[in-house]
Amino acid sequence: MRVMKNLKNTHKMTQLTGVITSALAVTLSYTSGVHASAADELKKAAEETGQGGGVTVQSGIEIVSNILLFLVGLAAVIMIIVGGIRYTTSNGDASQTKAAKDTILYAVVGIVVALMAFAIVRFVVDRF
Repeated sequence: MRVMKNLKNTHKMTQLTGVITSALAVTLSYTSGVHASAADELKKAAEETGQGGGVTVQSGIEIVSNILLFLVGLAAVIMIIVGGIRYTTSNGDASQTKAAKDTILYAVVGIVVALMAFAIVRFVVDRF
């Protein structure tokens, strides 16, 4: 009986490792584009304002807020995946199930707060 339980745990760990590796690969492939998109946004902002090498404060704040929103969204998606994995591997244990649900809930709350902060920053930048 113990051998079967150990085999099940080993199988779950193998699946978990595969899921985490896949999530990291996707994350790294998207973050490599962040650097290029940030450089493109800086170049575009410089061309729009007619400044060869400089960027206005407003466009700089917009660029930084876009990058931070992307990173927060990325972290939240990763945490939702982690919560889902924890929920799946909880085996019906009430405390582990609750912890997994809390992880997912907090990630969703984080996304909502990040979107509200983004909207506030965008509103303030547009007004000044």
